[in-house]
Amino acid sequence: MSVLIFVDHADGHIKKSSLEALCYGAKVAELTGTSAVAILLGTVTEDLASLGKYGVKKVHQVNNEQLNHLDAQVYTKIIGETVASINATVVVFSNNVTGKAVAPRLSARLKAGLVAGAIALPDTSNGFTVKKTVFSGKAFANISLGTDIKIISVNPNSYPVTSGEGTAEVVALNVPVDAPKIKVSATTKSSGQVPLTEAEIVVSGGRGLKGPENWGMIEELAKLLGAATACSRPVADAHWRPHNEHVGQTGIAIAPNLYIAIGISGAIQHLAGVNRSKIIVVINKDPEAPFFKAADYGIVGDAFEVVPKIIEAVKKLKGVA
Repeated sequence: MSVLIFVDHADGHIKKSSLEALCYGAKVAELTGTSAVAILLGTVTEDLASLGKYGVKKVHQVNNEQLNHLDAQVYTKIIGETVASINATVVVFSNNVTGKAVAPRLSARLKAGLVAGAIALPDTSNGFTVKKTVFSGKAFANISLGTDIKIISVNPNSYPVTSGEGTAEVVALNVPVDAPKIKVSATTKSSGQVPLTEAEIVVSGGRGLKGPENWGMIEELAKLLGAATACSRPVADAHWRPHNEHVGQTGIAIAPNLYIAIGISGAIQHLAGVNRSKIIVVINKDPEAPFFKAADYGIVGDAFEVVPKIIEAVKKLKGVA
């Protein structure tokens, strides 16, 4: 028996969320007295043996460039066959785009119980119970899984990445790969150094910035903090910022360690996409802005006065001229 962890990647590099899933899966293996193994579909430039430092003993790879683009049906078939061949009892995904597409299909294929969006390790003291968020992060649910095979997708930034020593055995999986039913005709990549879904710090702006010409201070603060930039829906709808920066219920749901909201009132749809952030800082001149109720720290003030002072303070702290 074993715990199988799916390793997601993009542009030849393993995603940070997959490292979280590896550490989570390795701990689940420890709790259940089994071994942790990983599976990677496609090609990467990184040394897969080095994944052993995250707790996995073996990495199964289907080294086929055709699998570098997600096709959920193809992925599900290969992972399902691997689960059967290695007798895996728990399968772990990151709850990202790939995990959301593949985990439910795998659950149906294997008749396995699924908890999507787990935020903590399973409680194995009396069965197998997993904690997750529900109602757009407003509450928690403890889900008990009683199936022989259990599937968990872990929310990004909900489990720490820790590394130690160790080398994993890399095993090539020679399995037939079905022709994908999805054809990728073009790829348009969003600009920016830090992807929103991977960012630990996010600096976000709203209509309080009054126009796209004032976004320079958002970008400057984000660059100083090594953060990603984001925006509210009205900003994206007004074409001040690209839609790939829109966070919220109808945009990208994120869970950074620090979320700085500048000039955003905090409508419920926006909160639903960012309320899993560990720390929320709100800067708004309206003391009645709803966002202050969800904030860990709040500054009532004009963004055009407050943000430049924060930038100067960060520069001073970092010794930047």
